[in-house]
Amino acid sequence: MRKLILLLLCTATLGLASCKKDTIIDAGLPNQTIETVINASQWVSVDNGTRLTTTLNFPEIDYQTFKNDGISVYFYPNNSVNEYKQLPYVYDAVSYTYTARQGSITFDIQTSGDINLRPSRPTAPIGVRVVIVTSHLN
Repeated sequence: MRKLILLLLCTATLGLASCKKDTIIDAGLPNQTIETVINASQWVSVDNGTRLTTTLNFPEIDYQTFKNDGISVYFYPNNSVNEYKQLPYVYDAVSYTYTARQGSITFDIQTSGDINLRPSRPTAPIGVRVVIVTSHLN
């Protein structure tokens, strides 16, 4: 019985000791951060006033970037506070979303389902941060 327990213990020890986590860092894949601003006058009301939308050009999102890489988008809604909010997010029954396309990103502010609510047009510029995470598509 002792031999069996010792044999199982040795097997388990060898199995656990042979696991190794490798972190591979490829310096050839640089991420890219782009910052810009959406001015209050750029928002257009659509869908009977239930949605505000604007589209910004991003030539950095070319065919290869759109096909292979990850795109994260953040709003910097209050320029007096150092914080970014990752899109999509919902605040006070209003959703903030984006749609990335080759060459552009469309931003939407809309109510979250209640047709009686109307999103308020921003009165100040909203900072935008776009992070392109370079990747290989396998």
